[in-house]
Amino acid sequence: MNPQPSIVPLRRGGDSGLDAVTGAFSYSGRSIAQALLESGRTVRTLTGHPGRAPESPAIDVRSLDFDDPIGLAASLDGVNTLYNTYWVRFAHKNVDHQLAVENSRALFHAARQAGVQRIVHVSITHPSANSSLPYFRGKALVERALAETGVPYAVLRPAILFGGNDVLINNIAWLLRHSPLFAIGGRGDYRIRAIHVEDLARLCLEKGSESGNSVTDAVGPEQPTFVELVNMIKDAIGSRSRLVHVPGSTLPTLSRIVGLVLGDVLLTRDEYRAMANALADSDAPTTGPTRISQWLVENGSTLGRNYANEIKRHFEPAGRAARSASEFVESAR
Repeated sequence: MNPQPSIVPLRRGGDSGLDAVTGAFSYSGRSIAQALLESGRTVRTLTGHPGRAPESPAIDVRSLDFDDPIGLAASLDGVNTLYNTYWVRFAHKNVDHQLAVENSRALFHAARQAGVQRIVHVSITHPSANSSLPYFRGKALVERALAETGVPYAVLRPAILFGGNDVLINNIAWLLRHSPLFAIGGRGDYRIRAIHVEDLARLCLEKGSESGNSVTDAVGPEQPTFVELVNMIKDAIGSRSRLVHVPGSTLPTLSRIVGLVLGDVLLTRDEYRAMANALADSDAPTTGPTRISQWLVENGSTLGRNYANEIKRHFEPAGRAARSASEFVESAR
């Protein structure tokens, strides 16, 4: 990686009216960008795939090139608030959580170099630098790197997102539609505190308008156990799949086998350990009003009709991604 540019004092001045979002054609970044556009802001996105954007996007598209710190800072020039959703769910090929930490640090330094006045960062519930789980340890190190830049910030910590084109809830529904059996790791009594992606986006904008530093759990009003959640999804879609409890140590192996068939990663061992250790739960006050139980009832007829392949989403042909981006632009107008 190239050397980072030296740190310079923060730019102080009025609101430029321009905000930046990493990955505005992805999942949470898409909802944040759309909320910003609807609020009247000018939006720029930093993406690792600038060639996938539509020909006439509603937002300004720039490259998210972590190996070019000078270019990264130039892409953030004039930006008032940076909304950062960049991260990796699991290690794949030459990208792992340690590299994601280094990339995030480079992004934050570039933001300071460019004079960005505020950073709103999407993290995870219960990050810890002492965690044995690379995902949660990495998230803690990223939060530390953000605080060290000196740029005013807000950290939002969701556990699990639902709504829009989510992966987890959709794929549970897909499996319940297509398999006669659905495996639950252990007793399934670990709780899930999910937030709707549009509630997260609104919360991001609220925090973007503040001035001080803050850390907030982004969580919805309900805390079903995992088995309760699966049963809610099952009822919503009218599935007859039978829930089968298996040893927790067995579930990641079963998920890996199914993943190999689908050409995807369904659930990693670390992800299961995180849920089983209550890292997807929170006792914090509700910050997103949408109830997942009600949302499932309202969206059961369409939920899980198509499988959401995580690998293909990040490595799909440019043509398909461009069509997805075009759909985003139309919906944002």
